[in-house]
Amino acid sequence: MFQNVGFAGLMMILVVVLILFGPSKLPELGRAVGRTLSEFKSSARDLVGEDKEEDKERERESGVIKLKG
Repeated sequence: MFQNVGFAGLMMILVVVLILFGPSKLPELGRAVGRTLSEFKSSARDLVGEDKEEDKERERESGVIKLKG
């Protein structure tokens, strides 16, 4: 989707954001986006970790042992 956005496109987006939010709100907006991405990453890691733990638990319950090659 964003593969064809070049430097000019990014500059245009930056200018529009600057006009909409103003220079005083940009740092606050950046922090909010950073926190949101951080929470998303940690939630995704937790979900992946839970899936791996459930798989290991199922293997233990069924008595199946996977051999690593």
